[in-house]
Amino acid sequence: MKWFVISVVLSVASAHLHIFQDSDPVEQQSYNGWYNNPDRPDFGGTETSLMRSLPSAYSDGSYSMAGHDRPNPLIISETLAKGKAGMTSHNNKSLLLVFFGKHVVHEIVDTHRSSCPPEYEHIDIPSDRKDSFPDAPNMPFKRSVHMEETDPHANSGRKQVNLATSWIDGSSIYGTTHAWTSALRHGYGGKLAYSERNADFPEMNMEGLPMVNYPASNDTTLRDSKYLKKFGNPRGHETPFLSVIGILMFRWHNYWADEFDKNTDWDDERIFHEARKWVIATYQKIAFYDWLPAFLDLDEDEIRTLNKYSGYKVYVNPGISHEFQAAAMRYGHTMVPPAVLKRNTYCEYSKLSEIRGNRLCNLYWNPGDVVEDAGFEELLLGMVSQRAEKEDHIFVEDLRTFSYGPHGFSRSDLVATDILRGRDHGLPDYNTARKAYGLDEANTFFDINPNFEDLEVFLKVMDLHGNMTNKLDLWTGGMLETTERGPGELFRKIIMDQFTRIRDGDRFWFENEKNGLFTEKQIAFIQNLTIYDVITLSVPDIGMDDVQKDPFHFREGDPCFDEDVLEEISRAAREDDLEACTPLEIFDFFEGTYVSLIITAVIVVAWIVGVMLVVFILAKRQSRKSKKARQVNLRRRSTRRKNNDEIVGARSVADEWCGPKDTRTVEVCFRKTPRGLIIYNTDLKKRKVLRTIDLVDQRITLFLSQDNDRRTLLLKVEKEYDLVLIFDHEENRGIFVESLEDFLLDTHVMTGTVEIKDKELRKMVITKDKRQENLERFVRAAFVHAFEPEVALEDKYNESESREILATEMTKNEFADILKLTKKSMFVDLMFELADKDKNGTISFREFLDVTVIFAEGKAEDKLQMMFNMYDTDNSGMLSRQELEGMLKSLLEMAKTSMEENQVQEGISAMFINAGLENKNDLTFDDFQELMADHMEDLGNASLKIQESSNSRRPSLIPPDLTRRQSADQPSPLMEQPRRWSLIGGTENKINTQLRQFGRRDSRRPSEDNLSIEIIKKQYPRTPWKRSLKAYMTYTENHLSHIFCLILYCMILIGVVAYKFYVYTFESEHKGMRAVTGLGLSITRAAAAAQSFTFATLLITVSRNFITKLRETFFSKYIPIDSFLELHKIVAYMALFFSVIHIVGHFSNFMHLTAQPADDVTCLVRAAFHRTNELPKFYHWVWTTVTGVSGVLLVMVMAVMYTFATQYARRRVFRFFWTAHQLFVVFYALCIVHGSARLVQNPDFHKYFLPPLILFTIDKLISTSRKKVEIPVLEAKILPSEVTNLVFVRPKTFEYKSGQWVRIACLPLGSREYHPFTLTSAPHEDNLSVHVRAVGPWTTALRKVYDPENLEDNPLPKILLDGPYGEGHQDWFKFGVSILVGAGIGVTPFASILKDTVHNADRRQQLPCKKVYFIWITRTQKHFEWFTDIISAVETNDNHRFVSSHIFITQFFEEFDLRTTMLYVCERHFYKVSNRSLFTGLRSETHFGRPDFVQFLNTIAEKHSNVSPIGVFSCGPPQMNTGLVSACNELNKMYGTVRLSHHSETF
Repeated sequence: MKWFVISVVLSVASAHLHIFQDSDPVEQQSYNGWYNNPDRPDFGGTETSLMRSLPSAYSDGSYSMAGHDRPNPLIISETLAKGKAGMTSHNNKSLLLVFFGKHVVHEIVDTHRSSCPPEYEHIDIPSDRKDSFPDAPNMPFKRSVHMEETDPHANSGRKQVNLATSWIDGSSIYGTTHAWTSALRHGYGGKLAYSERNADFPEMNMEGLPMVNYPASNDTTLRDSKYLKKFGNPRGHETPFLSVIGILMFRWHNYWADEFDKNTDWDDERIFHEARKWVIATYQKIAFYDWLPAFLDLDEDEIRTLNKYSGYKVYVNPGISHEFQAAAMRYGHTMVPPAVLKRNTYCEYSKLSEIRGNRLCNLYWNPGDVVEDAGFEELLLGMVSQRAEKEDHIFVEDLRTFSYGPHGFSRSDLVATDILRGRDHGLPDYNTARKAYGLDEANTFFDINPNFEDLEVFLKVMDLHGNMTNKLDLWTGGMLETTERGPGELFRKIIMDQFTRIRDGDRFWFENEKNGLFTEKQIAFIQNLTIYDVITLSVPDIGMDDVQKDPFHFREGDPCFDEDVLEEISRAAREDDLEACTPLEIFDFFEGTYVSLIITAVIVVAWIVGVMLVVFILAKRQSRKSKKARQVNLRRRSTRRKNNDEIVGARSVADEWCGPKDTRTVEVCFRKTPRGLIIYNTDLKKRKVLRTIDLVDQRITLFLSQDNDRRTLLLKVEKEYDLVLIFDHEENRGIFVESLEDFLLDTHVMTGTVEIKDKELRKMVITKDKRQENLERFVRAAFVHAFEPEVALEDKYNESESREILATEMTKNEFADILKLTKKSMFVDLMFELADKDKNGTISFREFLDVTVIFAEGKAEDKLQMMFNMYDTDNSGMLSRQELEGMLKSLLEMAKTSMEENQVQEGISAMFINAGLENKNDLTFDDFQELMADHMEDLGNASLKIQESSNSRRPSLIPPDLTRRQSADQPSPLMEQPRRWSLIGGTENKINTQLRQFGRRDSRRPSEDNLSIEIIKKQYPRTPWKRSLKAYMTYTENHLSHIFCLILYCMILIGVVAYKFYVYTFESEHKGMRAVTGLGLSITRAAAAAQSFTFATLLITVSRNFITKLRETFFSKYIPIDSFLELHKIVAYMALFFSVIHIVGHFSNFMHLTAQPADDVTCLVRAAFHRTNELPKFYHWVWTTVTGVSGVLLVMVMAVMYTFATQYARRRVFRFFWTAHQLFVVFYALCIVHGSARLVQNPDFHKYFLPPLILFTIDKLISTSRKKVEIPVLEAKILPSEVTNLVFVRPKTFEYKSGQWVRIACLPLGSREYHPFTLTSAPHEDNLSVHVRAVGPWTTALRKVYDPENLEDNPLPKILLDGPYGEGHQDWFKFGVSILVGAGIGVTPFASILKDTVHNADRRQQLPCKKVYFIWITRTQKHFEWFTDIISAVETNDNHRFVSSHIFITQFFEEFDLRTTMLYVCERHFYKVSNRSLFTGLRSETHFGRPDFVQFLNTIAEKHSNVSPIGVFSCGPPQMNTGLVSACNELNKMYGTVRLSHHSETF
C-alpha cells in the first residue's frame, strides 16, 4: 500500500514537474565549494579561513590563546555543566534533531584537523577532578589548524581553516574533492557504492579514504580503516547515531538514482549528478526550513521572517564565523543523551538491559558494525521516538567527563574543550560579542539571565568569574542565557546570521531560479519535502505510519509514544541505567620503538662491517692467490734449475716467527757450499735473501712443538740467533726435518732433537732483536775503546755485560748487516778476511777493535794502505789491472749497481791515462797513492758507515756519554745531542760537511751549461714543534692556490649549510617537523644541502675531458687543475662527514616522530602515507617509506663505495674498487628517489645535481665514443724493472700533446676496468706507446698477458683507449725556459716531452720555449734502463743542444763513505777522458746525491735573466715535489716576483 501510494504520487509529480525529462545542461556545483561566487571564487570554498566577525582577543594580539586571565575550563565545567541527566527536552525535541543537527554542522564546518605542527595547550587538572583523570597531570588540548601564511608577529589575528565547504552542498554526503567523490561512487546507475553484503549500506573503505579513525573510546587499539563505511563526512563514524544519518542520506541518493535509472535512459554520469542535485536541494530545504526552526524553537513570526528568500546576493560572504564554530553551534551538545533506544515497527522498544551496551561514551569511534548489528531501522526509529536531553546548562557525563580525547589520551571533558576552542580561536569575552551583534551589554551576571533555573549554579559561576562579565567566555555566557526555548538571544542571533548568510550567498541554492537548476514548480515540490519523506522513501522497512510527520519532535500522540519503556516524565535514558564508561587510558607511543631502532642500527652497522669483512676476505684471497702463485713459481724454478752447485734438495715454504707481533712468509733452501741455510722472501718481483745460516762446525739443536698442531720448529745454532718456522701442516714440518737430517749426514755437525710445548719453545727463542742488542753493545764498546782508550771497559759495563761483550763473536753475515751490504759482497769478504786474523770464521771483540782503531786514528795513507792490502789478493805487493777491476766491481756491487765488463775496463784505463800511468799494468803502493793524489783529503775524511738495527729502540749505536749537543752558534758541553758515528771516527754532521765540500769541489768542474750544481743533505729542525711548524709553513707555501680554492669551496659549502640551517631554524620555527624535532631537523636539512652540493660536485671532479679543456683557459692560472683527483677525495670525505650527520640526525628525528600521536604525524609528514590504523613506529619511517628505504639503500651503497675506495682496497682488489665505484649511477638515482618522496620538503637535489650531471654526461659521451673502438697492439716488450712497453695504433682522430695521459682497458682483463698511464710517445710519432710498471694486480696481470711465453703464437690482445687527458706537464712549451724534474717512475711523463722537444728543436724560433733542462733523480739508473735509452736517443738527435740533462744518483749519497769515495774518483777520471758518464754512458752529467734545488734553480734563473717566468715541471714522490716547490717559493720571494712557475704531479 505504501509503495503504491508513493509511486502514484511520484508519477503524478514527475509528470507535472518534468523531473525525468531532458533539459538543457546546467552548471554543476563543484565539490570543494570554490567558484560558487564568480567575483570571489574562494567564498565558501574548502580550506579557506573562517570569517572573523568579532575582534580577536589573542593574548599577544595575534597568536597566543585568548582568556589567559579567565578561569580554568575544567573548573567551569565542574561548576556549570555538572548535573543530573535524563531530563527531557522542554519542546519535545527528538534525538533525530540532535544528530541531524550534528550532521548539518559537519556539512558546513570542519576544523577537526589540529594545527600543524601540533600545538598543545594543556589544561591543569584541578584537585577535585583528579578522580576523572587519574594519573594525568593535565588534559591535552590541540589547537585548530590555521592558515600557513598567518604571521605570528602581525596584528592580523590567527586565521583558522575550515576544511569543509561553507555551503549546504552535500559535502558531508559526497565529499569535498572529486577524488573523494569518485571513491564513493558505484560507477553504475548513478548510485553511491554499496556494500556487497548489504546494498542498503555504504561500501567498506577498502581504498583507504582518510576517514578520521580515532581508537574506540573503550579500546585504545587502532583498527584498520577498511572496516569503516565510506561517507563524504570524514568524521561520519564519530558515533553510531551520526552514522545513521549518513546512511540515511546515502539511501536517499540511491533512491533518486534508482528513480532516474528506471525512468530515463541517462548514463551513470548524468544520473549521478541529477540525483546529487535533488539530494542537495532537499537537504538544503530540510536543514534550513525544518531543522533550524525546530532547533531554535522559532515562533511563527520568526519562521515567516526566516522563510523570506529574496534571491542570491553576490556580496554576501557565507564564511563560517568563529563565534558560530567555536561557541554557538556547540550549544547542541547539551541535548545529547547518554544512550539511544532501539524501536521496531511494532513499537517494541529495547529493554533497559539491552540499551546498557549502547552507551554513548563507549561507542565513540567504534568502527565495528554497530549500526548493522543493532539494526539501522531500529536505531533510526529509536532516535525518532526518543526525546533529547533538556535544553539547559547540564551535560551528560558521557560528554563532560568521558568524551573522547586525542589519540593517546582516551578521555576528555567536552565542556572544557568547547571553552578552550573559543579561546583558541581568539573569541573575545561575552559582552564584546553582544555589543558586536547589537545587543545590550550585561553589566552584571544577573543581567545575563534573571530567570536562570538553578540559582546555586548561577552564583557559583558568578563567583568563579569574580562577578566580572568581561572575564566571561562567549560560550559560558551563551550557555547562561539558555531558556526553555533553547539557546539565548546571543546564540540565536549568531546561528540565524550564519545560516542566513549561507543561504543568501549560495548561487546554487535550490530556491534561486536564476541558476537554472530547478523550475518554479520543482522548487515548490522541494519545499514540500521533509525529513519524514526522506525516511519513508529511503527506508523501505519503515512504513508511513511508523514515523511521526515531524520526526524532529516526539510528542504525545505520535506513533509508539505510549509504549515508551522509559519513565513518562523523562522519556530519556538515565546514566544510572547504563553500563559504566571505561576509564581514562594513556598510551605511550614510544613503546616498542627501541626494538626496531636497535634492529635497524644493527643491520646498518652489520652491513658496513660486512662490507669491510668482504674487502678483507677478498684482499686475503688475493694475497693467498698471489702467495700460491709465488710458491708454484718457486717450485717451478727449483724444478727447472739445473747444474746448480749452490742450492740442493727441496725448498720449503713456511712462516718465520720473528717475535710476538712479527711473522713473515719465507722460503728455506739448503746451500751446498758452504754448508748452510738460505732464507728467501716470497716476493718474486723483489726476490732477496733475508738471512743465511752457516752450518759448518756448528752445534745444532732442533726443538719441535708437541702441541699447536705440531707445526712449529725451533732451530738453535751456535753464534746465530734462532730460527723459528711454522709450517702449514705437521707433514710439511716432518719433510723439512727429514731433509735437514739428510743434508747434514756427511758433515761433522753435532745435532740433537727435543720435543717441548709450543709455549715453552717460544719462551726460549733468541730472536734477532735480542741478538741485535748484544751486537749493539759489542759495537758500542769498541767505539768507546777506540775513541777514548783511557776509559776501561769495566767503567762502562758491569762484570756480566763485560764478559758477554768479550765472549761475543760476529759472523760475516752480521758484519755485512752493520755495513749495510749484501752477504755476497766482495768488499765484505775482503774486509772480513782482513779483520778475522785467527781465521775462525768470526770476528772477536779484539779483532773488531783493531779495525776500528785504524779508522779512528789512522791517516789517509793508512786507510789507502788498508784498501791496497784488501784488494792485493795474491799478496804480491802490487795491484794489477785485474785486481783494480775487481775493486771497482766490488765498489759498484756495494752501491747496488753494475757495469758491463767493457765499461769497467774503460773506467780503469781512463784512471791510468788521467794519472799518466797508462804504460803500467801493475801498480805499487806509491803508484796507487799517485793515482789518488787529488783525493787524499776526501780519503782522510772518508768513513765506513755503520748501520743501526732497524728494530733498535736506542737512538744511536754510541753511548750517551760520547755524544754532544751543539747550539746554533757554537759547541756547548751543556747542550747534548745524539750523533751517529762512523767506523773511522767523526759524527754524521762532520760527514755531511765533508759531503758538501766534495760537492763544491765537484761543482767547480766546468759543465756543459756552465751551471753550478751542488748536492746536499737536507737538515731538519731538531725539535718536534719546530719540525711541525716548518712542515706547516712549507706546506702552506707549496699549496697556496690549493688552499685558496679549497677555502673558497668550503665558504660556498658553509654558505649552503648556513642558509638551510637558518631557514629551518628561524623561518620554519613554527612549521611541520621543526617544532617537534627541534634543531635536529635544522641540522639534518643543513647536512642534506651539504650532501647535495658535495655529491654533485664530485661529478665535476671526474669530468676529465672538461678538466683537460679547462687547462687551456686562463682558469688554469688560478685553479690547481692537476689536483682535481685530490679535490675529489676531499669532497668525498666532506660528503661522508655530512652524510653521517644526516643519518644520525634522522635517527633522532624519527625517534621524535615516533613519540607523536598518529594523527599528529599525519599532519607533520603529509607525504608519508600510512593507514589510519597504523602507528608509525621507527621501523615505519625507515622500512616502509620511500625516503626511509632509499636512505637505507643509500647507506648500503655508500658503505660499499667508500670501503672499496680505501687505499687498502684499491691496492689489493682494484678491480672490485672499480666495480664498486660504478654504483655511482645507482647512488645518484637513489638520491633523486630519496628526495622525491617529499617527506620533509620539496626535493631540491636536482638544483645542485642537474648542471654537474649535464656536464658529466657530455664528458662521458665524449669518452664513450672513443672507448668503443678496439685498438690493435703492435708491439709489446717485457723490459727489466718490471716494466712493460706497449706500442699500439694511433686512431686517426687522436690528437694529443706531449705530457698528456690516457686510460687503457685490456680486453682479456675486462673491458670495463680502465687504468691511467702517461703516453711515452711524442705527438709527431705515428703510433702511441706507454710504459707500465707492474706494481699492482692489474699491471702484473697485464705483464703476464703480453709475456711472450704466455702468448705463444697468438696475436697481441687488443686494448680500449680513453683520452687523452691533460695535466700540467703539457704546458712546457709555453715558457721561454722549462725545467723538467722527474724522480723514479715520475720520469714517465717526460719521455714524451723530451722526444717532442728534440723534434721541435729545428723550429724553436717559432716556439716560445728556447731551452729545456731535464733533471732525473734516481736511486740507480738500472731501475729504468728503458728511459736511459730514450735519453740516449734524445742526445743523439739533439743537434742544437736544446735539451740539457742532469742525472742525480741518490744511492751513492746514502753510502757516502770510504767505499763510495773510490767510486767518485773513478767517475771523475772517466768523464775527463771520454766526456760521458762511466755509469750511464750518457753525455748527461751524472751527480751523486740529491740536487740543491735552490742553488740549481738560481743558477738557471741568473743565466736566463731575460726570461720570466721560467716553467718548472716535476713528477715524483711528495718529498721531492715539496722540496722543489719550497725552492721556487724561496727564490720568488728573493726576486720579488714570480720568476719560477711550478707545476707538479705526485704519485
